Amino acid sequence: MIVGAPRESAPDPAAVTGRNRATVLTYVCLLLVAAAAWAYVLFSPMPTDDMAGMDMAMTPTVIEGLAFVAAWAVMMAAMMLPSALPMIGLYAATQRNVASSGRKAVRIGLFTLVYLGLWALSGIPVYFASVGLSAIGARALAYGIAGGLVVAGIFQLSPLKQLCLRYCRSPLGFLFGHWREGWRGGLEMGWAHALYCLGCCWALMVVLVVAGAMGLPWVLLIAAVVAAEKLLPRGEWVARVTGVALVLLGVAVAVRPGLAVALRAGGHSM
Repeated sequence: MIVGAPRESAPDPAAVTGRNRATVLTYVCLLLVAAAAWAYVLFSPMPTDDMAGMDMAMTPTVIEGLAFVAAWAVMMAAMMLPSALPMIGLYAATQRNVASSGRKAVRIGLFTLVYLGLWALSGIPVYFASVGLSAIGARALAYGIAGGLVVAGIFQLSPLKQLCLRYCRSPLGFLFGHWREGWRGGLEMGWAHALYCLGCCWALMVVLVVAGAMGLPWVLLIAAVVAAEKLLPRGEWVARVTGVALVLLGVAVAVRPGLAVALRAGGHSM
């Protein structure tokens, strides 16, 4: 479960809002990981090319699936880590009183790995969805893209989106609502935060896969929207405006199916 009463007392707010060595090191390490992931996405050939285009085999294979999920995991690290830094950094600050540096690193690492691990696992259904998209005709694909855009836009306007976004935008609120002690607590909290984040952003990832064909311009655009929603002062309005834009774009594609080709062609550049 995501929501529930904490089993232990959360730390004093004043004790976790300042910077310490663990927090600074966490930020540095995660920024380096995010930078490396972006470098790979920007400059290395990605298996997502064939997944999102017209060259992919109709029958999924284990090798192609593993390559896709690995590429998806790198992409998610690049796209999601920057906006997750405040939460992970705040969790690192709660570990300042842990005597052992090794135990401290393990707890922070587990929190981060669980977060990234769930996003990596989301690549499995995305892979099969990509296989399905490659097997349908152009007209059916156009209407599927239109439907995906409208559904994603409606979700962006929904109360569930705002609920998940609220926890993503308020690391301190999440921390005190879901506090768990110890390394097992790090696992549970990382999992809970990842679920909220996945709940917040899944519709944007649908747009990335269905309409954008996982191309670089769409990766950059969706990453910017995710960061703006979570980090800007009025991020909830970014989500709503994005939702309206997606609904309008979906209607436009339904009226003029040829736009679907332009969307996917514009995205097919990775």
